[in-house]
Amino acid sequence: MALVELLGEKLQKKAGEEETVDTSSLVGEGRYVGLYFSALWCPPCHGFTPNLARFYLNLKQQPGRAEAFEVVLVSDDTDNDAFVQHFGRMPWLALPYSERQKKKDLCKKYEVFGYPMLVLLDASSGDLITWKARDRIREDPEGKNFPWKKND
Repeated sequence: MALVELLGEKLQKKAGEEETVDTSSLVGEGRYVGLYFSALWCPPCHGFTPNLARFYLNLKQQPGRAEAFEVVLVSDDTDNDAFVQHFGRMPWLALPYSERQKKKDLCKKYEVFGYPMLVLLDASSGDLITWKARDRIREDPEGKNFPWKKND
C-alpha cells in the first residue's frame, strides 16, 4: 500500500494524546489525502490553516463526501511542545512528531521548499494529484471542483 509506505502504519489523531488511526483506513477509491507541511513558527501557516480547516470541515459535512478527503499534518515544528500546540488547532490527523526521518523523506519527495505547502494525493494509489492544493483551495474554497485535475 503506497500510502502506508509513505506515512507509516499509524497516524496521530489528537495533539498531546497517544490515540492513533491506521493509515490504511484512509485508503480507498475516490478518496484523497492532503499532506499539509506546516509549522507553528511560520506566520503564513497561521493565515492558511483556518482556510484549510474551513475547506476540510465543509467537505466533511457534504453528503457522500465526508470520507473523500483527509489531511495529514507533516510538522516542521522545532520540538514536541510546539508540535502539540500547533496540531492542537487542527481538526485532522498528523504524522507523529517522533517520525522525523519520515518527515524529511516526505519533504524531499515532494520538494517542499517553503511553508505552508499542501500536496494532494490519490489515497488509493498514493499518486500525486497536485503540489498546488493550497492554490486550489484559495481558488475553490467551497470545493465545488474537488478533487482537482491531476498535476494542475
